[in-house]
Amino acid sequence: MVSDIMNKIVERVKKEFKNVPDLKVKEVKVNVFKSVYVIFIETICSSDKVNDYILKNLIRTKKSDDLNSNVPGPNSVEIDNYDKIEFYLTNGFAIVISNNNILAIEVKGDLNRSISTVAREPSILGPEDSFNENIQTNMGLIKRRIKTNTLKSIELVMGRKTKTAISISYLEDVAKLEDVEIIKKKLERIDVDGILDVATLTHYLESENRTVFPTIKRTERPDLVASSLLEGKIVILVDTSPFAIILPTFLADFINPVNDNYVKSVNVIFVKILRALSFILSMITPGIFVAIINYNQETIPASLLINFSTQSSSVPFPSIVELIMLLIICDVLRESDLRFPSNFGSAISILGALIIGDAAVNAGLVSPIAIIVASFTFITSLIFTELEISNALRYYRYLFLFFASFFGLYGIFICTILFLINVISIKSLNTPYFAPVAPFNKDYFFKTLLKKKDINDTKRSSLITEKNLTKMQVKEENS
Repeated sequence: MVSDIMNKIVERVKKEFKNVPDLKVKEVKVNVFKSVYVIFIETICSSDKVNDYILKNLIRTKKSDDLNSNVPGPNSVEIDNYDKIEFYLTNGFAIVISNNNILAIEVKGDLNRSISTVAREPSILGPEDSFNENIQTNMGLIKRRIKTNTLKSIELVMGRKTKTAISISYLEDVAKLEDVEIIKKKLERIDVDGILDVATLTHYLESENRTVFPTIKRTERPDLVASSLLEGKIVILVDTSPFAIILPTFLADFINPVNDNYVKSVNVIFVKILRALSFILSMITPGIFVAIINYNQETIPASLLINFSTQSSSVPFPSIVELIMLLIICDVLRESDLRFPSNFGSAISILGALIIGDAAVNAGLVSPIAIIVASFTFITSLIFTELEISNALRYYRYLFLFFASFFGLYGIFICTILFLINVISIKSLNTPYFAPVAPFNKDYFFKTLLKKKDINDTKRSSLITEKNLTKMQVKEENS
């Protein structure tokens, strides 16, 4: 016999999931007098798990009142409110209804790809595993590295339609708990139909602020996440996204990748300085060239100036137009390189650059020195793989170029002041974005912009946390 309550629940589920063909409703006869309903969505559940965990056990038993004991599963939840049925059904649970008892049993299908190697942030010496689209797998990759009960997580569900699982992770004895609360409140205030990936959540957290620089770091590397947690930072994981969010984040974090941690400090310091110089040169090189050619010819030797003038004499455009055309071509080639499949994208970009550059010089549209300047600018920007940093560099590159075209080297100076005002005024989770330069912080400065020996890296930065600043005790050897 089937009770009226069971009938009403089943009919309501069928009505709400009308025109959902993968919804399966099975009536299982436990005995002559009792029936049990099993409801699940076939496309996100495993038929084998439904059969093994639920159907076989229901058929074998004659008692159906205590569902928890009769229908074992790795994760089961008693439902006391009908409104929760939709949530569990759409998250890979099977709903078992017996009289007045409703039980949700996890029977998710394996819809995840395996743990793959790092694609966007490769490392020669570091670990090769990367996050995938399963939040539980991603949390497991973190806990595989950090084995402590102080690693805490706050679970949230966001999106009226998507009901996406969000996890805020932090070390309770290291991170600032007030920052954790700030992030939690920010996320709870977001009321939208869907959160589909980390990028969407990042835009809401940043509130699409006016700065072109990224104030939140996204990474696919579990080792970087683990390292950030140990420093006192906070990590956000989003289900269905293979990236994690790290807060707070500074400009120095984007210039210096995690790969530096796997190289001896004496060898990596030169690379760090070179990377910082490339960041500056990528922004100001076109502007300096235009300023020198148009306004400040006295700053270069006369023989070199004559050579530049000879090359530009046959070009019908001013130097700023030359550089703008070349920089736009470089940006187009870079975009095509990003969009094309990796097998032949780079070849097309190199071929396009060679053909266009050579043809432009032969046609007298641009001068050889302009091509050298544009190429140097483009090469220095290729050091940075973070897309948002590349976009920020491009924005300021054109800004320096326009200021230099109107005011010469004075324009470069004015634009530099504007750049410094911008980055100094930015904050990431109430922490100055231009740290550890302004304000200066010795510990974080020698961890990012320079690298001290690991044996001397004994302190956490006071920029990030105020608790447990000592992270390593160096024991003296017995003489």
